[in-house]
Amino acid sequence: MTEAAGVTPGLVCAHHHLYSSLARGMPAPDESPRRFLQILERVWWRLDAALDLDMIEWSAKLGALEALQAGCTAIVDHHESPNAIEGSLSVIARACAEIGVRANCSYGVTDRHGPEGALAGLEENRRFLAEGGIGMVGIHAAFTCSGDTLEAAAGMADELGVGVHVHVAEGFVDAGPGTALARKAKDDWLLVHGINLPDGVDFNGTLVHTPRSNMNNAVGYADPPRLNMPVVLGTDGIGADMLEEFRLAFVRRREIDVTTSPEEPWAWLEGGWNLMPAARNDVVTWNYPSIEPWHVAYTPGVRARNVVVEGTKVLDEGRPTMVDEAEVRAKAAEAAVRLFAKLDA
Repeated sequence: MTEAAGVTPGLVCAHHHLYSSLARGMPAPDESPRRFLQILERVWWRLDAALDLDMIEWSAKLGALEALQAGCTAIVDHHESPNAIEGSLSVIARACAEIGVRANCSYGVTDRHGPEGALAGLEENRRFLAEGGIGMVGIHAAFTCSGDTLEAAAGMADELGVGVHVHVAEGFVDAGPGTALARKAKDDWLLVHGINLPDGVDFNGTLVHTPRSNMNNAVGYADPPRLNMPVVLGTDGIGADMLEEFRLAFVRRREIDVTTSPEEPWAWLEGGWNLMPAARNDVVTWNYPSIEPWHVAYTPGVRARNVVVEGTKVLDEGRPTMVDEAEVRAKAAEAAVRLFAKLDA
């Protein structure tokens, strides 16, 4: 990753929830969650049910803008908006393209809203992919899906020649169902979290490690090397600063094994190019001269100065060139006010 001093290809966020960009400062639930399932029910499932297409657009633009300013030029996004499903993936893909960021999109299918909701999610994946969108078939998590829905999603992925993007064994509630689904994974599947996957099993697919989110939700440590799988880094919706995620992955790993070198999580960061290989051709110039693991692991504040994607300079001295940053941030703030009003109601 050190072809020239301070210059790298574009980084890849292997698992994002761009719809969460508006969540900062959202109204707190009536009762603070104390367990992982309560966090889902009282925070994220409230938020995703309140989204409309306009909110999704500005949330995606804000998230993509912040990714670009962190040197991340490619995002593998996993989306949920049960009351605004149809067309949602196209909205996200267009929003990212307007910023200058590549996107791989999927809708997280679930039976939380009944079989009609599950079918609508499946059809959104099919529509987007059939129309030429770059993406995968998404599944929210095995424990929120019926067996029929899981089979339908996996079958659609096979039919369309793409992988499955799914949360797996993140909390104890998904330990059994998630592990059962992971045993069916194929090489092109993305298995996100994997904290409660058992040792000693050869799973197919790629593990997406999200250390910050896992710590934030108090669900435990995945300890990626124990699973003997390819590993990449994602953020689970907490921005897309992949150098910061790398630093956290390093210190979290070093906490249990002080002999850990930063080269190990750096390889996880570089693994994102296997998912979004076009990002290898993007050019990021940084504000620090030595973008290599031992330097970056102990150097906070490393930021992208200039970014070139497909020959177009999309970031110039930290400012986007394809959009008005002030407008994006203002429109996103307006969308957040509307979102919060719905949540309060």
